[in-house]
This record gives sequence, structure tokens and C-alpha cells, in this order.
Amino acid sequence: MTNDTVSPAIGAAIASALADLTYDRLPADVVQTVKLFTLDTLGVIAGAAKAPGMAELLSALTAWEGEGTATLLLDGRRANPATAALANGAAAHSLDFDDQHDPARVHVFCVVLPAVLAAVEAEVAAGKRRPTGREMITAVAVGVELFCRLGLACYNSLGKGWHPTTALGTIAAAAAASKIFGLDAGKTLHAMGLAFVQLSGTTQFIADGALAKRVGPGFAARSGVLAAHLARYGLTGPHRFLEGDAGLFKLHERGEVKPEILTEGLGRSWRVRDLSMKPYPCCRCVHTTIQLALDARAQGITGDDIRRATIELGEVNRKIVGARFDGAHPNPVVHAQFNAAYGFAAALTDGTVDIATYAPARIRSGDLAFASRMETIAAPDIEPTAIAPARVRLTLTDGREVTLERWAMKGASDDPMSDDEVFAKFRACVDWGFAATPDAVDALLTLVMHLDDVADAGEVVRRFLACRAGAPVA
Repeated sequence: MTNDTVSPAIGAAIASALADLTYDRLPADVVQTVKLFTLDTLGVIAGAAKAPGMAELLSALTAWEGEGTATLLLDGRRANPATAALANGAAAHSLDFDDQHDPARVHVFCVVLPAVLAAVEAEVAAGKRRPTGREMITAVAVGVELFCRLGLACYNSLGKGWHPTTALGTIAAAAAASKIFGLDAGKTLHAMGLAFVQLSGTTQFIADGALAKRVGPGFAARSGVLAAHLARYGLTGPHRFLEGDAGLFKLHERGEVKPEILTEGLGRSWRVRDLSMKPYPCCRCVHTTIQLALDARAQGITGDDIRRATIELGEVNRKIVGARFDGAHPNPVVHAQFNAAYGFAAALTDGTVDIATYAPARIRSGDLAFASRMETIAAPDIEPTAIAPARVRLTLTDGREVTLERWAMKGASDDPMSDDEVFAKFRACVDWGFAATPDAVDALLTLVMHLDDVADAGEVVRRFLACRAGAPVA
């Protein structure tokens, strides 16, 4: 990137395009995608009711707040909208079961949806108006589209140590909340600038297996809602938050950006269409390895048959999920979710990978200990930033050498989950977290899939709470 390649008003151009966007300009398939991924995210939030760290997070947040105008979805308590966005964003990411834009390497709905729900409730509580389902869809679409484009433009953010979901999500959440608040282009620009001022996010919490990994998207959702709220009241942010000398492009991304991606066709062409939904509750970098394990299992190979195993990934994936598996790790859940060897061993042994796969007792069980003998390396023929490709080389006890590889992964736009698979995942997650009645689950599903006909977007929160009735956080 050089100064000549970046428009001096790129932030203003983005703000103008997003502020002008209306529901009637959304393609039908984009509307359907927003509804399906909203449903998926709500299911994943419900599934987080028993996730490590969630009860502690809610206790910590409500220790300082006894009431508020927005809802903590996991236990129904009320807090201010920024706090609610934080709690719900963390819940949406706590199982690592939330969506991802694979090429951009960002989880988008875990940030954008909690920010939008908090903004909706804030709007109602302030007595201003009740946003409709169509307004909610539009706001989510705006935030998600910007988020995807930011991830694509900042194409090596993860490779530099940033957690782009947390870092870039602040800006996207601000844009989405601005839409609910009805901010014009000028205030939307300031909201995004104020969000940039709060930017944070590092992959060190992955390397250390820390529960902070769950909270990162919550920080982004909180910062975005707060930024839009401040801009609404007249506070200003840096309008050159992207292209300035201390802006995102130069300071954080070190010039490794493709800025044209942010504006080309914005509002006309949609990167939302390239979103992936996760079939497995772990880092997306592990998903192809899991599929390779299922391929090996289909050939009759078991853990006892393996003398030596090497997993080959792109260099960025290897950095994220290539550590040696440690069954005695002090933070076993995050460690296992970000470990290719564990994902392979669990899938090969159990024939499935689900929420229970990442329970501490399962992670530490002896029949998966062979994962610690597996090596993960960077493959020279795989593009360093490529997320989908993976290869496994197995040396079996009978002397055979078996090589398995895949260059695409389930849930991506070239191999998407069907609507029935999405609905089944949603029901399984809500059942895991809340043991909700089928009628309550179906009512929420029906509402979301007809969200464009809903007069009051706040009904989403009320139907969600009906699912969790009588199901306290563990």
C-alpha cells in the first residue's frame, strides 16, 4: 500500500454508503443469509449457558450493575446496553461454534448481532421508537458486510498477531449500531472513528489458552455500541481512522492492506455471501483436519493403528492450532479448541465432534492421548494464509503409509450447510444450554426466519428468554 492507493476520504465514503443503505436494497439471498446466521448465533449463545467462564463473566459484570435497559441473554438480568453487548458477544464466541468469513478470518455475527440487539433495546428504553425486524436485518447486514470487507482488506492481520474479530469488530459494530440509531453519514463516520480509538485484540490469549479468547468479541461489541452512542450525542472521532498516519492501515496493519476492497461495490456486491457456518465447535483452522480424520475413520483406521502422524497446514493456521497437544494443559478447553492434533484424534476416535468433545473430562481422557504424539507442520505447497487446505500423513503399525488431503471445508460457500443442518445445529445448541421445550425453540426459530415481517425487533430477545426459562447458568 502507498499513499497514492488510498483515498483521503475512504472512511467518509464508507459511512455515506452505509448510512444510505435501506432494506429494500438488500438482495433476497442476503436477507436470507442474515436470518440464517442470526438464528445460528442465537443458538450458539444458548449453548454457551454451561461454557467455562460465562457464569463468572456475568457475575463480574452484574457486580457493578444492578439494573439496566438491555438484556444479558444467558440469565435474563438487565444491564446497560454496552455491558449487555459485551456479555452476549462473549457468549456468542464462547464455544468457538460461531460463523466465520474464511478468507477474511473474522467471526462476524458474534460481534455484530449482540451490538444490534443492545442498540435495539436501548432505542426502546429511551422511548424513541421500536425498530422493526427489517431495520434489524439492515443493521446486521451493514455491520457484517463492513466486517467482512475489513478482514479482506487487512488480509494478514492474524499473521501479525492481531485477533481481527476483536480488533476490526469494533468498527463494524459501530456501523451496525449507528444504523439502529438512525445516524447520518457524518455521525456514522465519527462512530467508526470512536470505535477505532478503542481497538484492541491479540492472539496471545490463544497461545496461552486463556478464557479472554471468549471475551474479545464482547469487547468489540461493547466498544461499537458505546462509540455509536457517543457519536449520537455529538462526540467526534478521528475521521482518518483508516488512512491516517496513525490509522488502521499504517499503524496496525503496517501497510499490508488492500483498501479498494472496502469501497468497491459497497451496497451493490455482497461479501456476506461468502460466510461460513461452523459444523464443529472449535477453531475454523481445525475443521479440515477433523474432516480428514473422518475420512481416515471411514477407511477403518483407528488411533491404535497409528505409529506416526503429521498434520500439514498453511503457516498461519499452523501458528494458531499447531502446538503439541497437552492433555494436562491448565486451560484444557481453549487449548483443545485450538489444537489440530486433538481435533483429529477426537474425530477419529468418536466419529463426531460436538460440544461434548470439548468438555474437560473428554479432553483429558486416555483414549485421546495419542494426539500428543502427532506433529503439525507448515506445508510448503499450501499458501501461508490459506485457511481451508490440510493434509495428514500417517504411518500405520502395519507399515502402510497413508496420505489424506482436502482443499475445501464443510460450511463454506462452496460446501454449505443445508437449512436443515442449520436448524438441527440450532436445536442441539439450545437443548444443550437450556433444555428448552420444543415449542419455545420452534417459536424462536419461526420468528427469526420471518424476521422481515416482525414489527418489533425486541421480540427476538423475548422469544429467546422464553427458551431459557428455568435454565440458570451453570
